[in-house]
Amino acid sequence: MIAGSRRPATAAAVLLLAVACSADDGPTAQPEATVSSGDDTTTETAPATTTTTRAPTAAVQEYDVPAGSRPHDVAVDEDGTVWYTAQGSGRLGRLDPATGAVEEVGLGPGSRPHGVIIGPDDAPWITDGGLNAIVRVDPSTAEVVTFPLPSGDAGGDANLNTAVFDPDGTLWFTGQAGVYGRLTRGGDRVEVFEAPRGEGPYGIAVTPGGDVYYASLAGSHLARIDRATGQATVLEPPTADQGTRRVWSDGRGRLWTSQWNAGQVAVYDQARDGWQEWRLPGDGPQAYAVYVDDRDQVWLSDFGANALVRFDPATEEFSSHPLPTNPAEVRQIHGRPGEVWGAESAADKLVVIRIDQ
Repeated sequence: MIAGSRRPATAAAVLLLAVACSADDGPTAQPEATVSSGDDTTTETAPATTTTTRAPTAAVQEYDVPAGSRPHDVAVDEDGTVWYTAQGSGRLGRLDPATGAVEEVGLGPGSRPHGVIIGPDDAPWITDGGLNAIVRVDPSTAEVVTFPLPSGDAGGDANLNTAVFDPDGTLWFTGQAGVYGRLTRGGDRVEVFEAPRGEGPYGIAVTPGGDVYYASLAGSHLARIDRATGQATVLEPPTADQGTRRVWSDGRGRLWTSQWNAGQVAVYDQARDGWQEWRLPGDGPQAYAVYVDDRDQVWLSDFGANALVRFDPATEEFSSHPLPTNPAEVRQIHGRPGEVWGAESAADKLVVIRIDQ
């Protein structure tokens, strides 16, 4: 483990870019939305076939963001504000879906932001691989504060990916270079831990009970972090070399993961220490992002089908929502009741599916 201290909080230069809302280069106006329909571990392998149902009627709408943004992750606030990381331009973006207005804040020279989440302080927090730092942006003043990872073998060039807050206010993060770590509440200390199997830590999630898990893409496993010691325990899915990319907890504390290599969705039930897996429908599915909504419906982005796919755990059925732009390449999903949002990295757009509650 390598620890580092907080860099004195200094405000970086801030660039605000307002994007005009027009038919040619602005976000699609809301009225124009298009509609389209362990040894003791128990395992259940993916069924040979999966059932697909027609997607419930839902409004699918896209919003343009500045060209070259390459939006990677999204975070939706309770008031409907949508934050996104503009990985291509080194900025954090904010979309007002009601008006289509977009603002972007520059995060500093060399920035390549990956993940964004909304913290308990209602501010967006970013994992920035270019800066090798955790970044906080004040939503009112746009002040940018960075929390660099410590120097050294573990902290250097971590290839930061995703973050999550635990119930104590500690921010946990992953780095694909083979690390995970934490920023203590108050930002006084950044600690970095070497992952037990090296490269791969990608997605990360916290359960309602406060347990923290990360997904390892290169390592093809799920890992549980002991919040007290910082040590990680590897949990093996049934399918080998499945490429577990992202992870999200449902309301019961079960961990849902997207398996990029296998084209599957999997769930780990910590209460019974058991796994289940299901293959997504269609030819050549590629499950990238996973998100569990307020009704415990599981959403995935499927690069193979260029769609957002919903999986109902109760019926074990999939429903597909094709995306208007092809390719879209939605790399992360988030939402709030009645809305599921994605970042279309290949299209410089954000997309939302609105479903009647």
